[in-house]
Amino acid sequence: MPPLFRRLLLLYHALRYGARLIWLAAPPERKLHWMIELVGRVHASADSARSVHGLLPALGPLAGRFATALVEHPELANATLHDAIDAIDHLEAPLPPRESEEALARAFGRPLATLFSAVDPVPVQSGFAEQTHFARLIAQINGHREVEIKLLRAGQLQQIGDELALLRWVARWLEKLSGTARRLRLRALAQTFTDDLLRRFDLRTEAANLSQTGHHFEGDTRIVVPDVIWDLCTNHALTVQRINTLPASDLSGLHAHHVKLAPLAAHIVEVVTEQAFEHGFFHATLDARRVSIEPDSLGRLVLAEFSIMSSLSTGEREFFVHGATALFEQDYGRLAQLHKDAGHVRHDTRAELLEAELRTRAEALFAAAPQDRSACSLFHHLAVCGIPSTARCPAASPPRSAPLSRRRCWRALHPGVDTWNIARRVLADIARRDIA
Repeated sequence: MPPLFRRLLLLYHALRYGARLIWLAAPPERKLHWMIELVGRVHASADSARSVHGLLPALGPLAGRFATALVEHPELANATLHDAIDAIDHLEAPLPPRESEEALARAFGRPLATLFSAVDPVPVQSGFAEQTHFARLIAQINGHREVEIKLLRAGQLQQIGDELALLRWVARWLEKLSGTARRLRLRALAQTFTDDLLRRFDLRTEAANLSQTGHHFEGDTRIVVPDVIWDLCTNHALTVQRINTLPASDLSGLHAHHVKLAPLAAHIVEVVTEQAFEHGFFHATLDARRVSIEPDSLGRLVLAEFSIMSSLSTGEREFFVHGATALFEQDYGRLAQLHKDAGHVRHDTRAELLEAELRTRAEALFAAAPQDRSACSLFHHLAVCGIPSTARCPAASPPRSAPLSRRRCWRALHPGVDTWNIARRVLADIARRDIA
């Protein structure tokens, strides 16, 4: 389809099916959630849902698959963009074996037989414009012979780039035609969406993220970070040490390999807390979803997904560490002072009023029975609910939502895991090292 005609067709459908819904679902402070919230609103109306189903074939494959999954699974509307994309990975068909071999050879720029003694052309995993293959090197590199290769599907990646360009073009025209679109900065939202999505496919950056995290946790007996095979990393292929793993959710499989679940659950809490608040460099969704079943690393967490990383500035990290420590100790005076020092409240805010407000909001967390307390709730409170709206400084944003504000598989692994006291201990240790 000619590019100009595609652009006009996409603009027509954007206007016909209610671009105004996109604007209404895009509060400026929520960035990428506008697309997911749009589908959630559409799903609430049977007529609107039917209209979207009629629209999908006219949109590109990326938009169609994304919207279809969200219409059929509205619960994804409360997740992040990356969670939603991960949830529709299974809809992406991998390349056939012969095409996979050809794509791998193009990615490495040389025949596979010169690098590998064996390559499985059938991918073990297929994701969003990518697929993963197991292979065996002809000669060891850094002591490794068994490797796995993440391959980008170049054709699909090009198609995604084209569709993102169309999205930005539509946003630009909507801003020209509508004052509401200009007020909501639709072009900026489209550009942010583009940048964030394309970050998922920057394999060289992912390799660097993987390598840095490996250095952060070097010698740590709780986790394994696969080694990067730098000589075999290109723009379209990422090659790393292969580690046999099971999903952390596969409880029967972990039991069969005699993995102790209680320490594993505790290690997840410890590692994700340290990753975010000691190193300040962590996976955007704090994934720790796989466990090694290798004999020499049995039961260790395997951190192997590094496409989307986040970081905390020194000030943000210090606020969360010392603010959480004060909150654990119910020292609301110190917590109020930390908010003032960080510029989260107006300079003329009375300390005793801020302290009283923080106490009122936080004490409910401590009223729960010890087994019902959750570190997730505390971090969420610190990040989102800790500042009275009447006292917030207009020129400063509240602290960013803490990474631990979302539950993972900790209690599914072991219902008795005490996330509250584990996080409290880890943060207290980090705080002591900061002061020392």
